[in-house]
Parts: sequence; structure tokens; C-alpha cells
Amino acid sequence: MTFLVFIFLLSFLQAEPARISSSNPIFGPRQVTGLQEGSVTVKCFYPRTSVNRHDRKYWCKESRSQCVTVISSSGYTAQDFAGRATITDFPEQGIFTIEISKLVEKDTSFYKCGIGLNDRGLSFRVKLDVSKGPNVPEEAELYYIELGGSVTINCAFGPDYGSERKYMCRMGKTGCTNVIDTYGNVNESYKGRVLLSPQETAGSFNLYMTQLRKEDSGVYLCGAGIYGQKGESKELDMHVYQETSVPQGPHIINGVIGGSVSVECHYDPRGNYTLKYWCKWRKNGCNQLITNLETMIDSYEGRIILHDNPENGTFTIIMNQLTAGDAGYYWCVTDGDTERKSTKELKIIDGQPGLTGPKEIDAVIGTRVTIPCSYPCKYYSYQKYWCKWHNTGCQSLISSEQNQTGLVVNCDKEKRTLYLTFDQVMQTDQGWYWCGVSHSGHYGETMAVYLTVNGGAILPDAKSEDASMSNTGSENSIVPRNKAGVIDDNSSPSSQEHDSSKVILSVLLPIAAVCLLLATVFVVVKFRLLKRTELVSVGSYRTNISMSEFENARDYGAKDNMGINDARETQLGGVDEFITTPGNAEGAEEPPKVKRGSKEEADIAYSTFLLQANKVAQGEA
Repeated sequence: MTFLVFIFLLSFLQAEPARISSSNPIFGPRQVTGLQEGSVTVKCFYPRTSVNRHDRKYWCKESRSQCVTVISSSGYTAQDFAGRATITDFPEQGIFTIEISKLVEKDTSFYKCGIGLNDRGLSFRVKLDVSKGPNVPEEAELYYIELGGSVTINCAFGPDYGSERKYMCRMGKTGCTNVIDTYGNVNESYKGRVLLSPQETAGSFNLYMTQLRKEDSGVYLCGAGIYGQKGESKELDMHVYQETSVPQGPHIINGVIGGSVSVECHYDPRGNYTLKYWCKWRKNGCNQLITNLETMIDSYEGRIILHDNPENGTFTIIMNQLTAGDAGYYWCVTDGDTERKSTKELKIIDGQPGLTGPKEIDAVIGTRVTIPCSYPCKYYSYQKYWCKWHNTGCQSLISSEQNQTGLVVNCDKEKRTLYLTFDQVMQTDQGWYWCGVSHSGHYGETMAVYLTVNGGAILPDAKSEDASMSNTGSENSIVPRNKAGVIDDNSSPSSQEHDSSKVILSVLLPIAAVCLLLATVFVVVKFRLLKRTELVSVGSYRTNISMSEFENARDYGAKDNMGINDARETQLGGVDEFITTPGNAEGAEEPPKVKRGSKEEADIAYSTFLLQANKVAQGEA
């Protein structure tokens, strides 16, 4: 009974030679066919590890008990194949080829291509058929792709099939299951990972597959028409091997409406890649959103950037201001000596963004502007930054670790805030600004704010400051740009009150200056009017008397000094004296000088005041 079971299993294995383990790293054609006296070439693939590149490669022919070596990279060749078998290794590509010429009928058999000392190591089974002809069946195209990698397949069937349906299907026990076609049908298990792109040449198209899995290994057909009914098809043999030196990263990214996502795309840093881009997958193609060549779609202005880091083989895509329409599949693509693609699925879930703040700010030229960005406690240990967005990237401004305020970020139940402050905003400051966090060299969440700068009058202090700056240089010198500072603090209300106080002062100061000028003019005029008025004291009585009134003193009280007709007032030696001249100058002797005391002068002033008052009273009567 046991012997019968063994025979059954052996026959089953013989009947299923095409079944291949996806864990086997060696891969080659399942079957090759050659004509008698002709030749065949067998291509075998292996992982490009250091051990594999330097290990022995061989081609052996199966027998009942063992696999007898036909030829090896060590220099051995079996006698029956001497002069008609060669083996060539391409270690940099991970390929070695076996060519057999002058085929004879007895060469038909099962063979193995492998690496190591014997057939019990890494090997792949190949069936060789020798046909008398005249025609030889077309062999399947081989595709050897690392896990998580991508592949591009070209299918051409001529202009006669230009208007026919194009498709790709996977062979199975019951037929060929559709993967994708030009009618818009996409198999769910391949959604977001496969594209069919028609070419300019009629009847030709390209197939792109990415994020390949081990279960994707198998036989496929690409064709024009309908499988099994009409048209043509081509066999594709694909093998996905497990070894890979390129990290994959998460394939599903979650985001919230109004929030942001950060996606890392990996590639081999040893490769030479001229183009890197991020595109959104659709059934009929992949629409490029942004590239490393400074090109992007206008509708994504201010909400997408690409950071490239060739040293560690990554480029990072950051998208913010997310909407429900952003959900879907995206591709990271690198194109150069080798092409690499990977797919990411963006899902929009319920939730709120972690970074919050205003989305738009309007400002007037010359005013002080403060833009807040609040972050939750989970980001307390993250690096926080502000940057100005351009289509070439986001230019970093002063980070929270570089500010000179001496503040320390402390985490408590209240949200913290990162401020971006402009002392005097300028027209060139207008644009998009991003607030973001990063950790250990990986970019995290971001928030976008658009600053609009409107024209307006420059404040007086701003004008004077600008003037002082321009005077230090030539007449046409450019005023240096104002500095923007980033402050990490939780004192938003006091900052706003400070800004309001500055606005009030800017209004009141000009008004106060005008009032002071008017008061000065008033004082000057008043001083000039009272310039000739002196304060005279008469006993205990004080009054203002114009000195011009004393010109008429002779009319009222000058006769009290008898014998004096004229008087001249002059100043001699700093002492006030009166020099009198008698009416008859011929016979009169010069009288002695008389000096009045202060009491006498007061009496005269008092008498004059009474006379003046009497005159005023009579006039009113």
C-alpha cells in the first residue's frame, strides 16, 4: 500500500513540472525547445548576494539517482557536451546563461541550473525538448523581480489589432483570470498595483506592475482580443523572490480631512536615478503630481513637497490640506539605470489634525505679524519648525531649538504653540508657510498657512528705521529685509495684547504731537503780547501796568517837581537817574543831582495809577 502511494505521488509530481515554490531564489524557464542541429540558450537568475556572485554555477542533467554535471563555472565540461556547451556568469546582474549547440534527440531531458557544489543546493528545474521542426513554439518571457519591486512589460501585436481590446490575465487551472484591460476592468487583488498604458504604435501597450508579492509569481498572458476566442497573446513567466536590500515601509497610510501625511519612498542608493516622482494611480494611467525636477501640478500648490535624500536611498512626499478626494492609490517611481516602483494606499479616516492654527492671514506692509501653530503633547520631544513653501521644496526658517528666547518646551495638559513672527512684514513675505514636526530624521505632521500682504502706509518708526538704513549706504541702496523669528511659547493672549497696544500708540502719538505744536504756538504769541508789560508793586497791591502809560505822567503829576520843564531818562553806570534842565539856561546855575529813593518812585507810580484810574472812570461815565 505504501509503495502504491509513493508511485502515485511520483506520478503527480511528474505531471506538474510547472509548479514552482515562490521561496526558491533560483529562477529560469520552465521549458525550452530547440531544433535538431540547432541551439538553445537558457537564462537562470539568482539573488545578487556576495556569496552567490562568487559561488560555483552549474548545469546538470537529471538521471534516476542524481543530477550529472554537464558544465560548470569551475571549468568542467562533460565529454558528451565538449565543444558544444558553454556557461557565462554575469554577477552584477545576477544572471548566468547556458548555451548548447548541435542539439541531438538524446539531449531531450530534465536539467537543473543551480549554485553550489551539488544539485542539492539552490537550483531550478528546466525541461529541454529537441524538435525535428520546422516550427518551434514561442518561449515565455521571464521576469525576475524582488519582493516589493516592480516590472514593466511591453506587448506589441501590430497595427491589425489597434482597435482590439488589450488585456492581461493570469493562467490558472480553470483558464485565464483577467487582471486588467482597456475596458476599465481591474481585478481587486491588483487594484492600485497595475496599469495598462497604450503606446503610440497601434496594437502596442505597456503593463506596469508594482508592490509585487510572493503570491504574484506565476504565468500570465498579455494579449489583444478575447482570450480563447480571437486575437493574439504572449506568455509571461514571473517570479518574485524574497531577498531584497531595499526597505519597503508601510503600504497603507491614514490621514484626516484638513490634516497631512508623510510618505517615505525607498530606492537603492547605489543606483543612478535621474527621475523620481509621485503620481496618483487611476485605471487609465498614473498622473504625476510632483517630481525631483521641480515640476508639479498647479492644483497642488502649497500642499505638496518632495524631499530627496540620496544618502539613505529615500525621497519623502509630504501632502497636507487633505480632502476626501485625496483618498486612493499612489506610486513612488524612480527611473534611471533601473526602474523601481512602489504603491501606497491613502485612506481618509475620521479624526482631527494634530497641528492647528489659522489657515489664512491678511497683513499690511510694515506691520508686525505673528502666526501661531499649536501642537499636542505627543509632539513635546519632536523637533518643530517653520518653513516657507516653494515648488522646489520648503525653505527652513529658524527652528524652535535655535531661538534666542531661552524658552523651554514643557508638556502638560494644555496645548503648546509655536509662533512665527515678522517684526515688519514685507511684500516679498507673501506666500505659503508650513509648520511641522520631525523626529529622528523622519518628517511628521505639517500645517499650511497662506500669508497675504496688502499694500499700505509705512508707520513713522518704520520709515525712520528704513531711512537710517539707507543712509548708511549709497543713495540707491536696498533696505535690508526684516527678520522673522520663531518663538515656542504658550503666551498667545499677551502677545496679541502687545500688538494691540502698539497699534493704539501708533495712532495717539501723531495726535499728541499736533497738540504740543499748537500749545507751543499759543505760548509764543502770548509771550510776545506781554513782552512790554511789567508787574508793579505799590505797597501791598500788585497790578499789571503798561510802561507806555508813564509817557503822560507830566499831564497829571509832573508839576509836583517845581522848576523843572524837561526831563530825560537815561542810564549811567547801571543806576537809574534823572538829569533835569532848567527852563532858563542862561543865568541858572547847574543844580545838584537828585537821586530818588524807592519809596519816592513808588509814590509816583501810585499817583500815576490813581490818575489813570480816574481817567478811565470819567471816560466810562
